[in-house]
Amino acid sequence: MGTDMEEAQSRSNNNNNNRSSTSDRQAQKALLVLNIIILGIGNCGGPLIMRLYFINGGKRVWLSSCLQTVGWPIILLPAAFSFYRRRRQNPAAKFFEIKPFLILAFAVVGILTGLNAYSYTYGVARLPVSTAALITASQLAFTAAFAYLLVKQKFTAYSLNAVALLTAGGAVLALHTSGDRPEGESSKEYLMGFLMSVGAALIYGFILPLMELAYKKAKQELTYSLVLEVQMVMCFFATAFCIVGMIINKDFQAVPREAKKFELGETKYYVVLVCSAIIWQGFFLGAVGVVYCASSLLSGIVIAVLLPVTEVFGVIFYKESFPAEKGLSLVLSLWGFASYFYGEFKQNKKNKKKLIQEAEIPQIQGSLKPEKYN
Repeated sequence: MGTDMEEAQSRSNNNNNNRSSTSDRQAQKALLVLNIIILGIGNCGGPLIMRLYFINGGKRVWLSSCLQTVGWPIILLPAAFSFYRRRRQNPAAKFFEIKPFLILAFAVVGILTGLNAYSYTYGVARLPVSTAALITASQLAFTAAFAYLLVKQKFTAYSLNAVALLTAGGAVLALHTSGDRPEGESSKEYLMGFLMSVGAALIYGFILPLMELAYKKAKQELTYSLVLEVQMVMCFFATAFCIVGMIINKDFQAVPREAKKFELGETKYYVVLVCSAIIWQGFFLGAVGVVYCASSLLSGIVIAVLLPVTEVFGVIFYKESFPAEKGLSLVLSLWGFASYFYGEFKQNKKNKKKLIQEAEIPQIQGSLKPEKYN
C-alpha cells in the first residue's frame, strides 16, 4: 500500500515537473521571438532614421553618434525585471552583479564603441544607406582576424572562404566609388565616407573579440542580468565619449539653430532625434536578448538576413540607385555570411557531440565496475 502511494506521488511530481518545463520552454520561445522583432526594428530602422536626419538638413555627426548609445537608461527596465525575478529566488540578490574588472574592461570597450559610432555615422552621412550597409558587412572579416589574434580562434575552410568573399565584396564597391554619390557631394567627401565606414567595420570587428576576451579573463558566470549591466556600462562610456566630442564641436549650441532649419520642421527634428535614440537602443537590447535566449550564432544570422532588407528600404524610401556592382557586392556578402555561419553550425554540432561522448564515458566506466560482495 505504501509503495503504491509513493509511486503515485512520484508520477504526480514528474507530471508537474514536465508541465513546468514545458511552460518555461514556451516562455523562452516567446521571449526569443520578441527579441528578434526588437533586433529587426533596430537593425533596419537605425541606419534609415539616421540617414533621414542627414538628408533633411542635419549636419551634426557627433550628435548623431551620441544618439546611438544615449538611450542606455532604457536598459534599466529589463534589468529591473530581471532583478525582481532573481530577488524572488534569492532574497539576498543584488541589483548589480558586475565586478570591478568588467567595469574597467567595458569602459575601454565603451570608448571604442563611441569611436566606432562616430566613424559609422560619418559614413552614413556621406553614403547611401545601401552602400553603408554593404561596407558594414565586411566587419565579419575583421572579427575573424582579431578573434584569431586575441582569443586564438581557429580558422576553418568556411571562415576563410567568408573572409575572402567579404573582402571581394568590399573591393567591388571600392571600384564603384562614384557611381552612387549623392547630389551635391564631392568625390573627396564620398571617399572619406567610404574610408570611415571601413574604419567603423574594423573597430567593431575588434570590439567583439575584445568583449569575449574580457569575459574569459573575468571568469564570471554570464547571465542575462550581467549582460544587461555590461551593455549599460559600455553605452554609458560611449555616450560620454561622444558628449565630449559634441562639446568640442559646439553641437549643443548648434542644435536649436539646426532644428529651425530642418526641412521637415522643428518639431519633427526633435522627434527624429528621440526616435533614433530609442531605435538604436532597441538594436543593442534585441541583440543581447537573442544571444541570451539562443546563441550569438542566431543573433549574427538575424543581422545577416536583415542586411538586404535594409538595402531595399534604402532604395524604396530614399530612391537610392542599385547598380550591378552593388548587386554583386550584396551576393558576395550574403555568400560570405552563409559560408561563415554554416561552418559555425557544423563546428557547434561537432563540439556538442564531443561533450555528450565525454559525459557518457564516466557513466560507462561506472557500470563496468565489479560489484562488491560481503
